[in-house]
Amino acid sequence: MQVLNYNLQDELYYSKEHEWVRLEGKTAVVGITDYAQKQLHEIVYVEVQKGGSEVKQFQTIGTVESVKSVSDIFSPVTGKITEVNTQLAESPELLNQDPYGKGWIAKISLTDFKRDSQELLTAKQYAELIKTLER
Repeated sequence: MQVLNYNLQDELYYSKEHEWVRLEGKTAVVGITDYAQKQLHEIVYVEVQKGGSEVKQFQTIGTVESVKSVSDIFSPVTGKITEVNTQLAESPELLNQDPYGKGWIAKISLTDFKRDSQELLTAKQYAELIKTLER
């Protein structure tokens, strides 16, 4: 789905803080949205909590630094970080180039996605949010 100049993927869930979630069984793959990476511009550094860290929904799990600013990364789900995308340490630009693919940030084993999903947006709802931000 294309909204204004931003790509969204229908199968993902989104947070109001501009993270996305892709379910892979009982694991959530998490990243920042195309909207977020375009707002940040050129991303130069990414820092994420280590694997094994317990996280709560909307808790800060890291930061993204661009030539423009530093922004927090919030976990859109509750669970335990099982894997961090180590490629981002060497190539933070992957967040700009492929935010929904190679630019994923962390994998989190889910505690209660049914509960967490009540606070997340569908692609259509996220598209509406972006439209209000672009006015």
